Amino acid sequence: MLVGYMRVSSADDRQTVDLQRDALLAAGVDPRHIYTDKASGTRDDRAGLKACLAYLAEGDTLVVWKLDRLGRSLPHLLSIIADFKTRGIAFRSLTEQMDTATPHGELLFSLFGALAQYERALTRERVMAGLAAAKRRGRQGGRPPAIDAEKMEAITAALAGGASKAAVCRNFGIARSTLIGSLKRLGWTAPDKP
Repeated sequence: MLVGYMRVSSADDRQTVDLQRDALLAAGVDPRHIYTDKASGTRDDRAGLKACLAYLAEGDTLVVWKLDRLGRSLPHLLSIIADFKTRGIAFRSLTEQMDTATPHGELLFSLFGALAQYERALTRERVMAGLAAAKRRGRQGGRPPAIDAEKMEAITAALAGGASKAAVCRNFGIARSTLIGSLKRLGWTAPDKP
């Protein structure tokens, strides 16, 4: 069965789905099986898309007017298509003339997947280069410590003096998980009891 999905970015009447609806109907999608959203493509909580994805079953084909109507980004689009592949659902984009049920469509999506993986690798490479450059300048990347050095010194002194972790958490106003994580990063171990 052919199932359609259409989306416009604006919830007001400036944008309509008429063009998309006409294209889906011309492609053979039954009007009863068309799902619609009036929301930005960057949103994760699109009710129409969720309902559409839940409705699709093995052997169905999801039809969209254009690729950007479905996914918020290339990685998001690829994850949806990968899910379709495991569920036995085909995907067709009318504007790009892409159909995953054909060898040509499979090839195009494989190329998109390779490009997305390449982009992720480039992004990681840029992040690592930026962190290395910051480190050379004496700056350390990452999240700032939850407990400053002075407070941590007082905490370790209290623990070394026999205070329990529960008492330290109460007295210093910190969560137990924060205390344990901070002590672990510091490499602190409790002194041996006589």
